[in-house]
Amino acid sequence: MEQISMKEKSILRLVFFMSMPNVLSMLVNSMYNIVDSFFIAKISEKAMTALSLVFPMQNLVTSIGVGFGVGINALIALNMGAKKQKIADKAASYGVLFSFFHGIFLTLFCILVMPWFLKLFTSDKEVIALGVKYSNVAFSFAISVNVGIALEKIFQAVGRMKTSMMIMIVGCVTNIILDPILIFGLGPIPSMGIAGAALATGIGQSLIFILYIVVCVRKPLPVKISLKSLEKEKIVGKLYYVGIPATLNMALPSLLISALNGILSVYSPIYVVILGIYYKLQTFVYLPTNGIIQGIRPLISFNYGAKEYQRVKKIYHTALGFSLIIMFLGMGICIFYSQGLMGLFTTNKETIFHGAKALKVISMGFMISAISVTTCGALEALGKGVESLIISVLRYLVFILPLAFLLSRYMGAEGVWHAFWSTEILACAVSLYLYRKFL
Repeated sequence: MEQISMKEKSILRLVFFMSMPNVLSMLVNSMYNIVDSFFIAKISEKAMTALSLVFPMQNLVTSIGVGFGVGINALIALNMGAKKQKIADKAASYGVLFSFFHGIFLTLFCILVMPWFLKLFTSDKEVIALGVKYSNVAFSFAISVNVGIALEKIFQAVGRMKTSMMIMIVGCVTNIILDPILIFGLGPIPSMGIAGAALATGIGQSLIFILYIVVCVRKPLPVKISLKSLEKEKIVGKLYYVGIPATLNMALPSLLISALNGILSVYSPIYVVILGIYYKLQTFVYLPTNGIIQGIRPLISFNYGAKEYQRVKKIYHTALGFSLIIMFLGMGICIFYSQGLMGLFTTNKETIFHGAKALKVISMGFMISAISVTTCGALEALGKGVESLIISVLRYLVFILPLAFLLSRYMGAEGVWHAFWSTEILACAVSLYLYRKFL
């Protein structure tokens, strides 16, 4: 990490060049999500329903990896900014070790619990069978997912954004290429259906993990990941202190989707499909925004550790400006091209009609949500994980679920869509209060 640049370089240039590699990799990741769902939708609408029901648990696995990775990222950057190299080394070493343990636990837990989980939302035996078939393969790669994410956050913490971007792109492109081959078959490769989609994802994630290891060996990082750094140290508690709230931040959408699936399934299975499609499409907006947040986390942590508090404020405001631009573009696309977007995943006219209406309504809250999302990222970078968690709990549980339930009683399934933008307004008010208090 170029420490002088972190403390003295122009804020606009610094945020741009630290964030853009992440934004590009997130856009490719979004493309993977869309392509993956596109090919699964070609199997059948029931396959798409199964994928929608498995998605919350799949998101939970990623959330634990990313959330704990945020703790690793923040501690490394904070301690490097404060010139505490040994503690930064310990944060990296313990982070990788515990991410490996998380992966083992999640593999066993998710595979065992999935049949029961699917039966909570559907009695259709074909949907359940497809969901189990997909999840058994997908969750077998949980170790690669978690350790790969930990390494990604370590690379980002030391400023190697371009390397992280290239590795992510290679993994996602591999996944996109393998999807149609493994789903529908090619030459000697047999058709694997929905299991092929899961295998393509797993291979792409494993390739990311392997590439990080190769780069670490060939070009060592400024922090050392080694057994020698695993000495008795309170660093583990600090990793979880930041990591657990960040994990819950990421995992709350999984709980929200499951709860909303329960509300929507009362009206029609097509609304479950619509919600699943929306959460795939919204990655085109929220993942690039998350790329901005990933770029500013080490900047905020480093400058806070170096006591450059005015730069911390300027970094926040610059990131918020970039986030608002992305959200504005996303809102425009969802409003003016809603039917075309829904048509990528289904040929059912009723699903397209109701899905287009849902996209237009939900996207009204995109720009407002930029304030909450950016504030959450900044608070995590400062080690204020609990305060960040408060915003997310309000967004994903306290505000939206009661609103969705009540509005659906008066407006049917459409009431659920209106609960999204209404929630963002309320969460924005709380975010502004926490911003003034801590930033």
